[in-house]
Amino acid sequence: MLKLNIMTKLKPEEVVKKALEFFGPGGHRLKVIEQSDTCAYFEGGGGGVRVTTCTEEKGTSVDLETREWEYQIKEFARRIK
Repeated sequence: MLKLNIMTKLKPEEVVKKALEFFGPGGHRLKVIEQSDTCAYFEGGGGGVRVTTCTEEKGTSVDLETREWEYQIKEFARRIK
């Protein structure tokens, strides 16, 4: 299991949209289990990925949590920074 917290200049809904593109059916083909304007949860490949966002004073705080998708979550974090 891996947990990361990063800051980005993207809005929460933009982060979720990028997460859907990266991890969802058009990307790594994980199944979208939960989705809202501020979070998304995906399952597949024996693990899962949770993306949770929160608006802060200087941007958006993004909590990333994964089981079995550590490399991909780090790559996603690099892309949205």
